[in-house]
Amino acid sequence: MERKEIEKLVETITREVLIAIEEQEYLKKHPEVDYCSIECVDGLCVKTCFNAMGDVVSAGAERIASTLGVIPDDKNLAKYIDHTLLKPDATPDQIAQLCYEAKKYSFASVCVNPTHVQLCAELLKDTPVQVCTVIGFPLGASSPEVKAYETGVALDNGATEIDMVINIGALKAKDIELVARDIRGVVQKSKERKAIVKVIIEAALLNDEEKKLACMISKEAGADFVKTSTGFASGGATVEDVALMRHVVGPELGVKAAGGIRTLEDAENMIKAGATRIGASAGVKIIQSATQAIPMPSEAAVKGY
Repeated sequence: MERKEIEKLVETITREVLIAIEEQEYLKKHPEVDYCSIECVDGLCVKTCFNAMGDVVSAGAERIASTLGVIPDDKNLAKYIDHTLLKPDATPDQIAQLCYEAKKYSFASVCVNPTHVQLCAELLKDTPVQVCTVIGFPLGASSPEVKAYETGVALDNGATEIDMVINIGALKAKDIELVARDIRGVVQKSKERKAIVKVIIEAALLNDEEKKLACMISKEAGADFVKTSTGFASGGATVEDVALMRHVVGPELGVKAAGGIRTLEDAENMIKAGATRIGASAGVKIIQSATQAIPMPSEAAVKGY
């Protein structure tokens, strides 16, 4: 057999295996379904499921597989990434490009300074890409009242995710009441609008006990995520910090790794350590690296992203 024929055969087998796994997983989750029929053309698969009487229970279409040995757009990894541009000299044209890339690669969100939120909200309207902005950034030294107000303005302008910097000095002084009030004010404003809150603890400036304390206060104050870094301090995310933060907050909260994540290996290591979101300005590079002739992983590996 010629190489192209072999590749086509392997692609067909791979697709059939993935279809079988997909069907078994679906049947486990839907006891009312007795069997499913899946028909595929050029990677577009139509799945129709029936009950014992032969009645159609559900039907839908999705892309299950495409080119041999390659995941053309690693959507699972992409949805971990907050596509980020927080440089003070970022222009509206650069922000528009950021939004274009976020739509193209299906990133979780764009993360921008508050002045760009309204533009992003307009450009990303009717897409699943969220608009994330930063509050009290990058020092965290604003008063709780200012951070709460800034959050309200950002939400009015279309933000759906808020990454706030804690009062780092107050934490180091063990002024727990002030740190909690700082976070709680942002959380309360955000929850009124069903927005997600990620608390940046700036791990590079903290010892392990302070990191644990910051995570516990964030969890108690009602945050949705804890986040390692602004990217503007002396260091960014480390695998050790992500693992520590995951251990403290447990499975209930997300952990966002940010700062210095520039490669696919960096991103994968953070995810293995417990990160559920990645903040990166190199998101496109990371996803493109993931699509360069990667062997097709098992279904379990794909879901592990």
